[in-house]
Amino acid sequence: MEGHSFHVAWIFSLFVLFLFPANCFYLPGVAPEDFKKGDPLSVKVNKLTSTKTQLPYSYYSLPYCQPDNIVDSAENLGEVLRGDRIENSPYVFNMSEPRMCNIVCRKILDKKSAKAFKEKIDDEYRVNMILDNLPLVVPIRRTDRENGVVYQHGFHVGLRGKYAGNKEEKHFIHNHLTFTVKYHKDPLADSARIVGFEVKPFSVKHEYDGEWNENTRLTTCDPHAKRAVTSSESPQDVEETTEVVFTYDVEFQESDIKWAYRWDTYLMMADDQIHWFSIVNSMMIVLFLSGMVAMIMLRTLYRDISKYNQLETQEEAQEETGWKLVHGDVFRAPTNSDLLCVYVGTGVQFFGMILVTMIFALLGFLSPSNRGGLMTAMLLLWVFMGLLAGYSSVRLYKMFKGTEWKKISIKTAFMFPATVFSIFFVLNALIWGQKSSGAVPFGTMIALVLLWFGISVPLIFIGSYIGFKKRAIEDPVKTSKIPRQVPEQAWYMNPAFSILVGGILPFGAVFIELFFILTSIWLHQFYYIFGFLFIVFVILIVTCAEITIVLCYFQLCSEDYRWWWRSYLTSGSSALYLFLYAAFYFFTKLEITKPVSGVLYFGYMLIASYAFFVLTGTIGFYACFWFTRLIYSSVKIE
Repeated sequence: MEGHSFHVAWIFSLFVLFLFPANCFYLPGVAPEDFKKGDPLSVKVNKLTSTKTQLPYSYYSLPYCQPDNIVDSAENLGEVLRGDRIENSPYVFNMSEPRMCNIVCRKILDKKSAKAFKEKIDDEYRVNMILDNLPLVVPIRRTDRENGVVYQHGFHVGLRGKYAGNKEEKHFIHNHLTFTVKYHKDPLADSARIVGFEVKPFSVKHEYDGEWNENTRLTTCDPHAKRAVTSSESPQDVEETTEVVFTYDVEFQESDIKWAYRWDTYLMMADDQIHWFSIVNSMMIVLFLSGMVAMIMLRTLYRDISKYNQLETQEEAQEETGWKLVHGDVFRAPTNSDLLCVYVGTGVQFFGMILVTMIFALLGFLSPSNRGGLMTAMLLLWVFMGLLAGYSSVRLYKMFKGTEWKKISIKTAFMFPATVFSIFFVLNALIWGQKSSGAVPFGTMIALVLLWFGISVPLIFIGSYIGFKKRAIEDPVKTSKIPRQVPEQAWYMNPAFSILVGGILPFGAVFIELFFILTSIWLHQFYYIFGFLFIVFVILIVTCAEITIVLCYFQLCSEDYRWWWRSYLTSGSSALYLFLYAAFYFFTKLEITKPVSGVLYFGYMLIASYAFFVLTGTIGFYACFWFTRLIYSSVKIE
């Protein structure tokens, strides 16, 4: 989940499940692979990542040892967008055959190579590798944890430090890797399955006697003398003309963990108790608020409707106040009604995409072993949900007595995607300028445009055509010809004030989960509380709907019938709080120092906030739409 353009997926998925434990069931294609003793195991290398710069680079952008020919693994659309660049490596060993001090290659660093290593060490880059589809982790001892170990994703390129008695800070490279391959033995066959891939990196200034040749034996670590590297006592510094010898050990450990549960270790990250407690706490508050809102609504409305229906005499009818007075104007088309239709259609498209993605994730189709699967699924779902977008925007447009349905279809097809694509294009140009592997290749850009124009746009037109052919939605009350004057409103009914207040509750329902989601994206950790995310999404829907209905009711009671846009903006304003929280997170939790990385962060969070605005605004709008139709069809209008 590192990677730049990976973050663009969160334009679609701030509140969508990210991973699902791999122990549900496995799809074909991620089936277990059995290894017999002596079978070759090939380690693949992935991108270099850093939480400080957020710019991924391909492994071979650094002058590491290379195999005879570098082969790219086929990547799906999601992997490319994440910035994954998976290639083969010179680390090849055999199952259940331990190796000690295997020499990979020897490098003499020139000025350019030394500079490249130093820059990556300064920016705290980590090297990511993969074995049998499992990412490489570094176990770190922690006394405050139950099992005493936390796992860091990938190992650092190197570290900075000083020699004893020397004030000058030096850069040291991790040139010796001690791999541990954990396997689960099948009691019935003599094969085994890989269930863990760990590494301990060391920085060692290797020494040897005589001139370097193919058969050189190192004195610092020697398999014949059983001398292994156990510490970084004499580390390998990085300077011009320095000689660096890259070596590795491999150990094999039998494990009780079954293959189906091998991802559980990766998903047991820190702060899980805080997470559970926070989410339960958030749910309790929201359920309490929901109860209060529901009670107020039922009591007030029941009383109001009975009171209005008992008004029989002319005198009483003239004295009536409140929401019934505006019945002749409440369904009058708003200003910029075309734009409202477009935004509602886009929101429906989002809602459909998120709901289907969640169902897939809950069923285990988007397990962590299926790298890039989440993003590929979301992009395809977004494109196919164009059908719903066209249908819902034109249905609303026809209700507003509109006739030019093609114009609305074009706006729906281009307004949101074009805005997001423009921001994405600029951000991608910045990443490309940094020569990062996170830059989306030109071919993938063309593929995205083809998905948009080839599938999404035609589907929006089909949906619009179906929507326009259906009978228009009829208003429950007739709209008068002359608009009624809106009386002066109290300060707390000021549109800006009530809109801003309305966004607080939906944001409050999800902001704890948001912290964990932001951490998983920007600090490269696994996001792993899955079912709860669905509950949080349901809470979000409920709170958006309730707060909009309550504020809409108060607005109508004070004889202000301009509820169309207000209902959309009330719940949609939670996106403003989302963006402000993202800024707070940037300054308090992240150590991003490069201006380009800062621009990328705020660019992607702007896209995410815009998407969140469209989603929550549409939920609020439909809740209010249903509510007004319900109450005005329940009373007798004289």
